[in-house]
Amino acid sequence: MITSPTLRRGQEADLPRVLALIQELAVYERAPDAVTNTLEMMRRDGFGPAPIFGFFVLENGDDLVGLALFYTAYSTWKGRMLFLEDLVVTEAARRGGHGRRLFDAVVAEAQRTGAQRMKWQVLDWNEPAIAFYKKLGATIESEWLNGNLSAEELRDYRFAGGQ
Repeated sequence: MITSPTLRRGQEADLPRVLALIQELAVYERAPDAVTNTLEMMRRDGFGPAPIFGFFVLENGDDLVGLALFYTAYSTWKGRMLFLEDLVVTEAARRGGHGRRLFDAVVAEAQRTGAQRMKWQVLDWNEPAIAFYKKLGATIESEWLNGNLSAEELRDYRFAGGQ
């Protein structure tokens, strides 16, 4: 039973355990083979000369039981925004208020940095997560569709004018 893990800002040394949590989330989200991120990429992108993400962790002894990974984005309509990329609590630690602690930490970060909004995505079938966010007073939108280009689609993209 998880009692009271320590909430703290993530550090580079956490990345192997962070990647394991991300892979656990991918399994839960029915996409176990979709994670192509690597420790090297995470080190560069989170702790290199121009970090592009930050994260909070919940630590219980030598184990991480929760993660909230976020980055700054920009809305042309609203200005600075914080995007919550992943919020994950290990299955054994769920229902202990840990997701709320992580979410609160990201909200505090959004407030601290002057964000005008905070956004995230949730799968339409993930009823427990949808209920969690609604309980916190969040608006869950249904009118916006996500657009994506995969690494392969970026590689094969055809520029106008034949570039």
